[in-house]
Amino acid sequence: MCKNESRDLVFRLVTMAAQKTIAQAVHDHKKPDLLAWTMFNSDLLAQDRLMARGTTGTLLEGELKLPVIRLQSGPLGGDQQIGAKITKGEIEFLIFFWDPLEPQPHDPGIKAPLRIAVVWNTPVLCNRASADFMMSSSLLPKEYIRLVPDSEEYRA
Repeated sequence: MCKNESRDLVFRLVTMAAQKTIAQAVHDHKKPDLLAWTMFNSDLLAQDRLMARGTTGTLLEGELKLPVIRLQSGPLGGDQQIGAKITKGEIEFLIFFWDPLEPQPHDPGIKAPLRIAVVWNTPVLCNRASADFMMSSSLLPKEYIRLVPDSEEYRA
C-alpha cells in the first residue's frame, strides 16, 4: 500500500493475470477502424477474454469467430457497465476508439469509462496507433502489477 499525500488516497498493488479481460467500445464513425484493427490482431486477442458494448459485441463476435461478452449499448448503460467492471477489477484493458470530432448526444456517459480507467490505472487504447503499440508490448502476455485505489481504505 502507498499513500498519495495530495489526495489522501491509498493505493494497493494488483496483479493482472497473463490472460487479460479487454473491453471494447467504439463510436459509430470509428467502427471500420476497430473492426480492421481487431481482425489484424485476432490471434493476440484470442488469448484474452473480450467484452464489448451493444452492436459492437455482435459485430466483433461475427468477424472474429471468438466469444465476446456483450454489454448494453453505450447510451443504454454500456458505458457505465464498463466503468463498474473496471472498478471491480473485471476489466483490465479498455480499447475505446472514440471520435473527438463527432458530437455525441450522450457525451458525459462516454467520458465516464475513460475517466474511471484513468482513476483505476487501467490501460486505455484510444486509436489504432496506441492500440498497436500496447498490443505489441512485451508486458501484454505476462502478469503485470499495477497500483489501484484501495477503495476499502478510502471508505474507512
